[in-house]
Amino acid sequence: MLRNILGILLMVLSLRGVIDAKEVLIPPSVTSGDITSNEAVIWARNNYNSRMLIDYGFDNLFANSKRIHGPTLISENSYTGKVLLKNLPSDTRIFYRIYFQDLRKEYILEGPVSGTFKTAPYNTKTNIKFVWSGGMIGQGWGINSYMGGMKIFKTMSNSMPDFFIHSGDYIYADNPIRPQVKLKSGVKWINTITNSKTKVAESLEDFYGNYAYNLIDSNFRKFISEVPQYVQWDDHETLNNWYPGEILNDKRYTEKSVNVLAARSKKAFFDYTPIKENPSDPDRIYRLFHYGPSLDIFMLDMRSYRGPNSENMQPKQTDATVFLGKDQLTWLKKGLSSSKSTWKIIAASMPIGVIIPDEEGTYEGIANSDGTPLGRELEISHLLSFIRDNNIKNIVFLTADIHYTAAHYYEPEKAIFKDFLPFWEFVSGPLHAGTFGPNKLDNTFAPKVMFQKTPKKGNSNLPPSDGLQFFGEVNINGDTETMAVSLKDVYGKTLYKTSIKPE
Repeated sequence: MLRNILGILLMVLSLRGVIDAKEVLIPPSVTSGDITSNEAVIWARNNYNSRMLIDYGFDNLFANSKRIHGPTLISENSYTGKVLLKNLPSDTRIFYRIYFQDLRKEYILEGPVSGTFKTAPYNTKTNIKFVWSGGMIGQGWGINSYMGGMKIFKTMSNSMPDFFIHSGDYIYADNPIRPQVKLKSGVKWINTITNSKTKVAESLEDFYGNYAYNLIDSNFRKFISEVPQYVQWDDHETLNNWYPGEILNDKRYTEKSVNVLAARSKKAFFDYTPIKENPSDPDRIYRLFHYGPSLDIFMLDMRSYRGPNSENMQPKQTDATVFLGKDQLTWLKKGLSSSKSTWKIIAASMPIGVIIPDEEGTYEGIANSDGTPLGRELEISHLLSFIRDNNIKNIVFLTADIHYTAAHYYEPEKAIFKDFLPFWEFVSGPLHAGTFGPNKLDNTFAPKVMFQKTPKKGNSNLPPSDGLQFFGEVNINGDTETMAVSLKDVYGKTLYKTSIKPE
């Protein structure tokens, strides 16, 4: 009842102008993430100073449940907090509920707000289903309650996946939104507006407000309460196409140091997502998850360690050609070569062979133009050669970023650079942002387009109401370990599907 009243109040206030999403207008929210066979992170957000109390057990009636007294949720961290549950049984459905204990009047408890997740299998092969995508609230397309909000999350909820890989652009901190946008049809797109979405994000409070904005949407809140997340970090969590050390020439920003903005952005990212912090490197985002004998998931960070966006044509590796960085690349090689799992998913926030330009004559992504490896391609060519030399099979790349969906197959026989094993790369997104594409492809590694769905020629930044919002679904058969990959639209329609047998 409370959620319904708040939803109605939110809709009414959105028609009157700017509202502030950091207070009671956002219902208490919960999610889980970084699931392993025996651990899980539980995250929550409330609207006032309170303590997080977590009950968890093995049935939704919470018989014989355990209680943990969690952290305090205070204004200094935007009323967010998380707890790491340990010693959980593998491959088991866990139910949790969170109460919020008022710090001033401890006898007052709000809640509960409930969620669920399933732990990863340990040594048993089982059916696995998960979804992935990226890009939320971008290019001016905010939450439109009159058109059903972020409907793609309801669709993904209906597929009942074991987990969700968020491939980056969890927010668009550099994309303010207007109250209304007139569509080509003449219909008005009506955005819910909050203070934090009226300008580019610079302060920590601004970044917090962008994450809080997502929680207005009931589809999103329900989805993340039911489906655990593995999250990635890309550019729009800070600003478009950024790189470390960049100094802005953008009149919208009073803070010109991207390093300062990125530090605030990363703190908000860690505070608003269920990511487990690495005690020896608290800022580290790249990490590995073992999901039973059939699957390992390598979550990359393609943003934190890169060199400047440039012409990307350097003939030798230097600091200017860094993309993943030495430490992350060493970690990835070690993890791939020691993996005992049948499938190795590399969750990358950007595709390999798709040309993604930045300013005139410079590049945001790995690819540059046709020909032998140059610039950032050198790092990737060495990675691919390492995989071939060590005969590491069954690697699949999952990515987003380019605002359309595609299936790419990389064959060395067709490529300029030939020292690699064939592999698949699947692209999906956006979740709720403008649709673009298609981008040009680079023949250095020669991705072959097996499928793509993009706007018709001459169209760009199409609104979510046009239906070109996409996610991908992966199903791994527990008996045969065949991997079926489907590319789907906002309505759940399968646009493309392929099955890959393990080698």
